[in-house]
Amino acid sequence: MSGTELATYRTALLQAVSGRVLEIGFGTGLNLPHYPASQVESLTVIDANAGMGAIAARRVKDSPLNVTLAILNGESLPMDEASFDSVVSTWTLCSIAQVEQALREIHRVLKPGGQFFFIEHGRSPEPGMAKWQDRLTPLQKRIADGCHLNRPIRDLVEQTFGNVSVETFYAESLPKVGGYFYKGTAKKANSEIANSE
Repeated sequence: MSGTELATYRTALLQAVSGRVLEIGFGTGLNLPHYPASQVESLTVIDANAGMGAIAARRVKDSPLNVTLAILNGESLPMDEASFDSVVSTWTLCSIAQVEQALREIHRVLKPGGQFFFIEHGRSPEPGMAKWQDRLTPLQKRIADGCHLNRPIRDLVEQTFGNVSVETFYAESLPKVGGYFYKGTAKKANSEIANSE
């Protein structure tokens, strides 16, 4: 998920991230140069794939940010409730096995008033394209580390967060079957107690 177009989306998504930040699905660290360093107090990054560590470590070393890296999956976070001001996920919700549980965990670790920033590919609103996504997802899961082409990302986020703002569009540089994007933010209510389900 590299390239000029996707880098532009990363920058646009991350410009309002601030405070104590958690990134789910850090991968090789492609988001690092796009964080607004002056706004980020600390950055905790996790990824379930230990093989990404060597590439990511070089990017962490070159970053001006205070980065803590851990090998964890998003479904079971060891962090305390209300620990982070911002949580970030870029092209990761598509491949988390228990995505609803991961979203509950993201909600739990956010402070009241905190925001979840996400960009993901997912289910197209075009019926014909959605059918192709359904047909190809079993193969995609096998060859792309569990990645689903057909997840309804907006619906999944809205199940956990009440206040969600999402922009949807096709990426210009990708085939439509894998290039329908959801870019948005979800805010945890100021008065909300963390969901411990």
